[in-house]
Amino acid sequence: MNRDNASDLVAFLAVARERNFTRAAAKLGMTQSALSQIVRNLEERLGVRLLNRTTRSVTPTQAGERLFLSVGPKFTEMDADLAELSELREKPAGTIRLTSTEYAAAEILLPALGKLLPKYPDINVEVIIDYGLTNIVAQQVDAGIRPGELVAKDMIAVRVSPDLRMAVVGSPSYFADRKRPKTPQELTDHNCLNLRLPTHGGSLYAWEFEKNGRELNVRVDGQLVFNSAGLLLDGALKGLGLAYLTQGHIQQHVSEGRLVRVLADWCPPFSGYHLYYPSRRQPSPAFTLLVEALRYRKK
Repeated sequence: MNRDNASDLVAFLAVARERNFTRAAAKLGMTQSALSQIVRNLEERLGVRLLNRTTRSVTPTQAGERLFLSVGPKFTEMDADLAELSELREKPAGTIRLTSTEYAAAEILLPALGKLLPKYPDINVEVIIDYGLTNIVAQQVDAGIRPGELVAKDMIAVRVSPDLRMAVVGSPSYFADRKRPKTPQELTDHNCLNLRLPTHGGSLYAWEFEKNGRELNVRVDGQLVFNSAGLLLDGALKGLGLAYLTQGHIQQHVSEGRLVRVLADWCPPFSGYHLYYPSRRQPSPAFTLLVEALRYRKK
């Protein structure tokens, strides 16, 4: 079907449906005279009259009624198909790849995804647990979740949690025959559970403290080294040593007596977790929904 025939058929169908040139012209966004001429041209090409015109009414002829009944449903079906395609284009879909620490993934990301994904079954999310400062551009990752102070200045950063605090904890059994440290320097007398981070060139993570404007980074020592915060927590719960974790990680265990917190006055709040991604990124509908689902809002 050539373009002229298609557009002329649309014009004819509008008139046949409305039984009125004025109303049909208004729906098509053209003048009544232009619409009348289009229908007349179609009739001349087909060699049959399609409409009976009087001053009071417009009705299809036998040929017009036959054309209306055979072609009309096909155009309606095509309109429906086009509408479905448009809906698919606008429907949030696709795979989003994120890098996150284990704690942020469990406590921040999963609760947000639990509300978002059931509403949008065509959105998929891949979570990569990583304690390093992943180059999300080079690694083809869409975004990362890290404490705000670690996010590069050229990234867009969206806060996804309240401020954080670190905590030093040990089990009651660990402290059964040991004194609780009152200053970070006293940690040298304790068996501490170390964390090895790729961010620091594979070296052990120094525990960071601050009090009254005085900052201390303490290189602790101990029998065990992990590369997972989850294992640090398990080790502390089993009495294997002191662990340095986020407060949210250990709060329930402290409240229920499974862990004892020390040096709380040396662990002030710091910038909470942020979702970060390149400023030049053009967000997809799916990614925009994820950002809004994660965005932190004070209660």
